[in-house]
Amino acid sequence: MYTTLLILTIAFFAAHVFLLFTSFGKAGFQKTKYLFSHITLWACGIFAYLIASLYAGKGVSAVADVFDTPMKQGFLILLVIILSIVAHTIVKFLVLPRFLADKEK
Repeated sequence: MYTTLLILTIAFFAAHVFLLFTSFGKAGFQKTKYLFSHITLWACGIFAYLIASLYAGKGVSAVADVFDTPMKQGFLILLVIILSIVAHTIVKFLVLPRFLADKEK
């Protein structure tokens, strides 16, 4: 089960990065891909939280053992929320205006 969750976490993070970078292309800004990039990031955070809550302190993984309290495990969810907000803010105020300006040229 640990390996499955770890593979899902890595796969969803890779999907997040792929979808985020391919949201901007010759076809313009693709809102659906951008939305799915956020959803895959949230899924990645949920899987990381599950790994931490199920395996912390059990010696399965040194990384999971770091998150040995509910507060530390909650930080994983908080990290995903903050990362999502920061990424959305950067895209909305820095990337998207520049992207749209370049498309108008």
